[in-house]
Parts: sequence; C-alpha cells; structure tokens
Amino acid sequence: MRRLMFEARAQLASPVRNPRMATVIGRLLGLAFLLCFGTGLYSHFLQQPLAWMTFPTRPARLYQFTQGTHIVAGIACFPLLLAKLYVVFPQLFQYPPVTSFKNFLERASIALFVGASLVEITIGLLNTYQWYPFPFPFKQVHFALAFVIIGSLIIHIGVKLPLIMAHWRAAPTPESDERHPVDTGVVATVTTAAVNTAEGLPRTRGVTGRLLRYIDSTPALPARTSRRGFLATVALGVAAVVGLTAGQTFAPLDALNVFGPRKKGVGQQGVPVNRTSAQAGVGSTALAADWVLTLMLGGTERSFSRAELLALPQTDVDLPISCVEGWSQMASWRGVRLRDLVETAGGSPTTDLRLISLEQRGGFKQTEMGHEYVSDPLTLVALELNGETLDLEHGYPARMIAPGRPGVLQTKWLSRIEAIDA
Repeated sequence: MRRLMFEARAQLASPVRNPRMATVIGRLLGLAFLLCFGTGLYSHFLQQPLAWMTFPTRPARLYQFTQGTHIVAGIACFPLLLAKLYVVFPQLFQYPPVTSFKNFLERASIALFVGASLVEITIGLLNTYQWYPFPFPFKQVHFALAFVIIGSLIIHIGVKLPLIMAHWRAAPTPESDERHPVDTGVVATVTTAAVNTAEGLPRTRGVTGRLLRYIDSTPALPARTSRRGFLATVALGVAAVVGLTAGQTFAPLDALNVFGPRKKGVGQQGVPVNRTSAQAGVGSTALAADWVLTLMLGGTERSFSRAELLALPQTDVDLPISCVEGWSQMASWRGVRLRDLVETAGGSPTTDLRLISLEQRGGFKQTEMGHEYVSDPLTLVALELNGETLDLEHGYPARMIAPGRPGVLQTKWLSRIEAIDA
C-alpha cells in the first residue's frame, strides 16, 4: 500500500505542487478569507448590534465599500481555493494516513477548513441571487461557519508555521521546472522511515529500502505545468470571476457586469429593487389615503400625513442603497431630515429609534437605528427619489435613508418611529 501511494504521488508530481506554491496560494486565500471575515462581522453587527456599539456614518459610502469587498473577496475564494486544492492534492495519498498527533491536527484542520469553506462560499454566492435551495437558515449558518473557517485556519497555520516560514520568501530553484520525480512530502516520508530504522524503531520489513531504491530509479517526469503558467491561470480566474460581477457594486466596472444579479440603473426610478411591495404585502396599506407616519417620542405621540411631511423643510442628499447581497446604487433623495422631524415631534436627535414598517412579515419589518444616524444631517425620511415621487417599490409613501447603513435597514413603507427605552 505504501508503494502504491508513493507511485500515485510520483505520478501527480508537478512544478507547482511544492511547499513554496502552497504558501503563495495559501497566503492569498488566507487574505481573502480574512477580508470576508472582517467585513462580514461589520455587516452582522450593523444589523444586530450589541448594546454598547455605535458605528461611523462617514464616509457615506462606507457600507458600499465594506460589503462590496466582502462579496468580491468571497467570489475570489473560488479560484483560489481550487488552486490550493490542486497544489496539495498529492497529499491525499499519504501513507499511513496519520503519522502523529501533529499530523492528525494538520489533516483534520485542513479537511474542516476545505469542507466549511466550500459550503460557506457556495451559500454566500447563492444568497447574492436570493436563492435558498438548502434546508437551513442562511444567515445563522453563514455566520457560524465563518468562525469554523477562521478557527480551523488558525490551527492549520499553527501546525504548518515552520514550513510556511521556510517558504514565505524562498524562491524556487530553476531546476525545479525540469525534474519532478517525487514531491518533497514523499522524500520526507521515506527519509523519516530510514531514520526510524536506524534508531531501531519498528517498520515494515524491506519497505524503506525498496522505496529508496525506487526513488533512485524513477525517471524524471516532464514538467507538464509551469509555475508561471499556473499562476497566470489562477490570476486570470480571479480577475474573471471578480471583474464580471464587481460592477454591481463598483460603478467603473458596470459595463463588465455579466453575472451579477443586479445591474445599475435597472429598476423603478433607475434603482434596483430587492423586496417588492407584493412580497411585503403592503400594496393596500401603503396607498391608503389615511396613511400617517406616527412618532412616539418622550411619551408624546404625533402623526404626520404625507402632505404635512412635504410641507416641512426639504433636504436633498445623494446616498447609495447598499445591500448585503453585494450590489449598490447611488441615488438622489429628497425628504425631511430625521433629526429635524424628531425635534418637531418633541424628541431629541441623541435618542436611539425603532423604525416600524407597514409590512407584517419578514425579519426587517422592524429595525433599530442608533443615535449616531439619527443626528446625522444626511439621514432623511425620504419622500422623493431621483426627482420623482417615491415609487411604491422603493417605499412609498415614506422610507428611511441614512449614510453607511445596509439596505435592509433603510426601512421602506414607514409606519411608526419610536424611541428605544434606555
């Protein structure tokens, strides 16, 4: 069995299947996952903040950048992860499968990392299309898997750190492009077996000697894949998957947006729509003649009709809608500054608020807004979009728009605003 495994690894030998290439691809993949993890945590806590948390409202496009980076880095993980698996594939033929506790940690951590990563980036990609064919809640599983991935990655790096450091900056030798009869892992396995034999440790009779003779007699294999060709292919793959989707977030790449689920400028009033009025079930209530926006602040309740809101001083702002699915769209909004409306109703702009929508179902029918957004002069109760009366699909008769907030928190079809008790 050991010889069969050795022969399999010898046949799979390649100029790119070596510790140096594994380190190069591994650090790119690690960087992509760290970007996903950091920006993902930021998005999560924006939506579910802890009691002590406050968030920056500037730059106004902050969430557009962080969530766009999250999606782009996640998509880049596909070719990078496949490249990493290609490089280390011969290690699957290690015999015996586990040689020590350290080796067990190494193999278990990478198995967990690969399995969790494939699930994580796949369901993340499906979420950008709002397609959920799996039988579990996306949000909770996506969040939990992020910690599994980072934890297994830390363990794997810890176990492999000496090898990683040895090849972090090391340049491969020119000869490595020409002769690749075996990979370094095979040589290390046989060499270890020879040392164990010299020290009198138990071994399978004759196996070490036969393998060492086999290595000496194995002819050089032609280089089927060059390092430059492999890296160029990986770079092209990353550029393709990123370049053909990032246009849904970053305007300069809009013309290349082939696979992104949202296209800039497509939708009512030139802005894409995620959740429609039909999905929210608000068609009749949002268009009702007796609609009012009710504010409950400081024990005082006051209601405003749409005509009364339009009679208040109006402000124009340019802010993006930036959604967790990765797309964003800059738009021009007109409406009443939230801080002015709060003061008109007898409240304080330093108060945290609860925003309540007309929709009766859905995880974001109620959202919370910290005082940092309430007091920001760019935060509006929006009544118009791109110079027109707000369309029903964009939240008519009134919606919230604030800088640096996820689209799911930019509550549409506003019905009530309440102070959150301290």
